[in-house]
Amino acid sequence: MDTRRLPRSASRSVFRSGGLHRRTHGGGRTATGLLATAALLVSACSSGSSTSATAAAEEAALVALPRSTPAALAPYYDQKPAWRRCDISGFQCATIKAPLDYAKPAAGDVRLAVARKKATGPGERLGSLLVNPGGPGGSAIGYVQAYAGIGYPAEVRARYDMVAVDPRGVAGSEPVKCLDGPEMDTHTQTDTTPDDAKETDGLVEAYRTFAEGCGADSPRLLRHVSTVEAARDMDIVRAALGDEKLNYVGASYGTFLGATYAGLFPDRTGRLVLDGAMDPSLPARRLNLEQTAGFETAFRSFARDCVRHADCPLGEAGTSPEQVGKNLKAFFEKLDARPASTGDPDGRRLTESLATTGVIAAMYDEGAWQQLREALTSAMKEDDGSGLLVLSDGYYERDADGGYSNLMFANAAVNCLDLPPAFDTPDEARRALPEFEKASPVFGEGLAWAALNCAYWPVQATGEPHRIEAKGAAPIVVVGTTRDPATPYRWAQALAGQLSSARLLTYEGDGHTAYGRGSSCIDRTINAYLLRGTPPTDGKRCS
Repeated sequence: MDTRRLPRSASRSVFRSGGLHRRTHGGGRTATGLLATAALLVSACSSGSSTSATAAAEEAALVALPRSTPAALAPYYDQKPAWRRCDISGFQCATIKAPLDYAKPAAGDVRLAVARKKATGPGERLGSLLVNPGGPGGSAIGYVQAYAGIGYPAEVRARYDMVAVDPRGVAGSEPVKCLDGPEMDTHTQTDTTPDDAKETDGLVEAYRTFAEGCGADSPRLLRHVSTVEAARDMDIVRAALGDEKLNYVGASYGTFLGATYAGLFPDRTGRLVLDGAMDPSLPARRLNLEQTAGFETAFRSFARDCVRHADCPLGEAGTSPEQVGKNLKAFFEKLDARPASTGDPDGRRLTESLATTGVIAAMYDEGAWQQLREALTSAMKEDDGSGLLVLSDGYYERDADGGYSNLMFANAAVNCLDLPPAFDTPDEARRALPEFEKASPVFGEGLAWAALNCAYWPVQATGEPHRIEAKGAAPIVVVGTTRDPATPYRWAQALAGQLSSARLLTYEGDGHTAYGRGSSCIDRTINAYLLRGTPPTDGKRCS
């Protein structure tokens, strides 16, 4: 599944326009919709949820790499970036090479796109601060240029060069491609709650078509876009920047990437902030199930807020969240039978899958709840699905010309390589429906079927669930939000329990991630850590 960060300050413009980060080649928000939720909302396709698999994950831990750099990698570590002006004013861009296959460095290179905005001063420069908005598949360069490089606290930008590298296979770094615009339109409208064998076959065929498209376009690269490889790339970038240690802020999936770096290179780990943390020890079925419950928690918060407003189309004051959910589910079922009009120039109508994606998109930030109420009102009372289509398009990073960013493609490529599929057959997904629907009566059915996508991937997974301990690393700040839909709070607790030097920082609130989203307590605490190296007391809570 996909987990991306969307700063509160950007959330309304993103949803209204269909994607701030899409326009700037970035990604900082959420998943790619129901059809890709297993590869998008959970941010890792992994193996089944058997007791033995879970136990094995609890025992396995990521092993640190040797401190010395292998001679075969020395040319990569000795690179000096040739900086040039980016298209965005105030930023510099460069290309840095990394080996396609770390086991065979002579087999070829991957070209990594890097961008930076130099420290503005005053104050002593603290080095580089790498940022990643998550996904996998979100463009770190788009994120730093659209938000982090101009919107992070001024005192942080004054002391750090703000740096981003698009991970291999993402955006500017040899992007994975799978389908063209019209093909993606068809893909996103596929029914993800099949009622019979014919509809089940249609969903399977959609997953096969998507996977075959990726395999045909990027056969070599697909085998080498894992999170471990992306973390090793970050160490090459660190060296090229001239930094002894990596300072980093990762959101959502970016926490998995950052924790992986710490596990591989604990002695080179500087000040790491992991915001909206993931638990790398869980197999995919468990990840998907727990995230499904996370979306239910977020939806119940939305439901309680919605009925306080006169324009809520899902219930009146006093209507229970359970009933609000039933009303929304009934609307989805109505769309399944008869999609709503949208006025879309490409002739798309609002299907159940697109509507569900639009609702899920708004769960990532409470700042989008008003827009969601308005979109639901138009769709439910006026048969106008245009508002929900806008939310869905922003989620998928679809532009006004019908083109898509490579977010969805890279997301699946990384997820399906990192861990084996949650389900291997439609029968397995069908048997899991009661468990998923118990976790979320509103979203459970679609999210269970979405977890089938990696079963048809053309490249076999190379990773497994594992713990990350990073013994010997400097203090690492792990941030969790209590009602986070995409990365449930329990995941932050789990990661903090694994990392030997973690300090858990809790935000009691709604939405996905916490830094830069309106809590002065969170921002002050993280700024103190980044600027003075002072980590919070473990267990500190903010609201």
